[in-house]
Amino acid sequence: MLRNFFKSFLNLFLKPNCPLCDRPSDTQLCPYCQRQIFRCQFPPEKKFSKEVPLYVWGQYKGTLKQAIVAMKYNNHPEIAEPLGYWLAEGWLNSSDNINHKRPVVVPIPMFPDKQKKRGFNQAELLARSFCRATGLPLKSQGLERIRDTKAQFSLSLQQRQDNLKDAFRLGGDLRQSNVNSVLIVDDIYTTGATVKAAIAALKRHKIAVVGVIAIATTKSLSDK
Repeated sequence: MLRNFFKSFLNLFLKPNCPLCDRPSDTQLCPYCQRQIFRCQFPPEKKFSKEVPLYVWGQYKGTLKQAIVAMKYNNHPEIAEPLGYWLAEGWLNSSDNINHKRPVVVPIPMFPDKQKKRGFNQAELLARSFCRATGLPLKSQGLERIRDTKAQFSLSLQQRQDNLKDAFRLGGDLRQSNVNSVLIVDDIYTTGATVKAAIAALKRHKIAVVGVIAIATTKSLSDK
């Protein structure tokens, strides 16, 4: 926390450098890195067939991957601001835009101890930026993660599903509300095991999930 304070203090007086290439930049990411990130964006017609509408902005590769890694692991939460805006822009221009239904936006939560160690939940930061751009209401505590699950990247699909079974429950933002439709936000979509577990927790309370959105996926253009 002390490191973050001094970083923010210095940024008041010094022009910060791009966290990806170290070039001076007036924005969170320099124009060069922004152009490289947009090379990872999927075309508007790209679809992934799922039970609920799924919108993913781009492929987890190249500079987009570098940006997400820097955001999550190199203490650059400010990168979530442009990523969340681009996610909103793409979603609003896609056929998966269900804005007329006015769902509330719920980010995938982290286990409290892990979030405390990182200092932030990247899905929540993406969701905040997304909501500022779309005008949709945010319920950052709509879900709670009640089990400290293993890292998913080394697990098979069945192991991922078992790992996440009953990992989520309804959070304080939704327990006393009349919300009946939710849009889930996550940073990376892989097999879908995480969002399926989140959807199951919401369905137990008769809350419909009208869509899932993520900034990146490990899938490629040829995947369905």
